[in-house]
Amino acid sequence: QVQLVESGGGLVQTGESLRLSCAAAETIVTFSSMGWYRQAPGKQRELVARITSGGDTNYVNSVLGRFTISRDNAKNTVYLQMNSLKPEDTAVYYCNAVRDTWDYWGKGTLVTVSS
Repeated sequence: QVQLVESGGGLVQTGESLRLSCAAAETIVTFSSMGWYRQAPGKQRELVARITSGGDTNYVNSVLGRFTISRDNAKNTVYLQMNSLKPEDTAVYYCNAVRDTWDYWGKGTLVTVSS
C-alpha cells in the first residue's frame, strides 16, 4: 500500500498563500503522475493540478496563474504552491498518485480561506 501524507493546510485570509506538501513513503519516480484534488463541502472532488513523471503539468481553469504544482524526486514529495487564495478555494485537498491502473490517495489536508 502506498502511503501519501499531505501537510501545509490551514486557515488564511483572501489573497494570502499556502504551500501544500505530499510526502510519499517510497520513491515517486515510479508513478506516472501525481496530483492534487480538492473537495469542498457538498461538492464533488475535482482535479486541481497534475504533474507527470516527465514534468508536464495541467491545471483546472480556476487556479491557472495562481497555483503551481512541482515535484522533488529526491525528497519523494510533490508540492502545490497556492497564491492569491480565494474563499472558493476552501476545501479538503487530497494528494493522488497513479501507477499503472492504480490510484493512491492521501487522507487530505484542510484549506480554509476567509473573506
